[in-house]
Amino acid sequence: MFEILEKREIAPNVHRAVIHAPAIAKKARAGQFVIMMVDERSERVPFTLCDWDRQAGTVTLVIQEVGQSTRKFVLLKAGDQVAHLVGPLGVPLDVENYGTVALAAGCYGIGAVLGIARAMKQAGNRVITVVEADSSYLHYFRDELRATSDELVQTTIDGSDGIKGHSVDVIKRKLENGEQLDRVFAVGCVFMMMLAGNITKPFGVKTLVALNPIMLDGTGMCGACRVTVGKETKFACVDGPFFDAHEVDWDELWDRRAAYGEDEIHAVARTAAVTPRPARPVRLS
Repeated sequence: MFEILEKREIAPNVHRAVIHAPAIAKKARAGQFVIMMVDERSERVPFTLCDWDRQAGTVTLVIQEVGQSTRKFVLLKAGDQVAHLVGPLGVPLDVENYGTVALAAGCYGIGAVLGIARAMKQAGNRVITVVEADSSYLHYFRDELRATSDELVQTTIDGSDGIKGHSVDVIKRKLENGEQLDRVFAVGCVFMMMLAGNITKPFGVKTLVALNPIMLDGTGMCGACRVTVGKETKFACVDGPFFDAHEVDWDELWDRRAAYGEDEIHAVARTAAVTPRPARPVRLS
């Protein structure tokens, strides 16, 4: 069992959790992830390691509520425990001094790039972090990312904070203006990561994306997380999660991720409400 030491909602439906897991924290590296089972009957869900503290023996995750298992987690509080936490999993990123590194992130990906930004900064890179949200109230980790980046750019779809538009729009504009980007990393929804690859490909900028297919065991045994990259079958759990965005079969990834969408919608309805119903008043005779 793994105790939740801290947990708070940092944006609507987005929760930051610090979990006691010393064995994972000891070996964690940028780009890796863990698989969590909230209880013995919940799904095995992968989450990117946002941060870790080897001395305290903790790992930090950002969890967006999107289905039954993530809702189960949202119902927990500090002091509660999750049944299983396996990791660190996946291939760590090659952290080198590339020159200028741009990170594009949205939704849960904003938290996921924190550890990458810190590692790239420590390796001597100039780090540009571009985060996107639909509106200003959905941005989070501003101070943390500002501290680990040479430049932090915020975009919003409604124009309420920073630049109006998407994070990839900023990446595209920088490239069109002749700015040198030596590596681009993108973490977020499939559509955003696909656009990141489409934008950087004409400029020849190597771009790595964190693929997020359905995943079960995290060891390459079940094959559920298979993706096609460069016309070869890969497994996101042991070959990834980061892959070359210019080589990914995006149509296949879309289809596989949508396979259980309807089942997930029905499953959410079987989970307890996030806000407990108040007890009925006792009638005094």
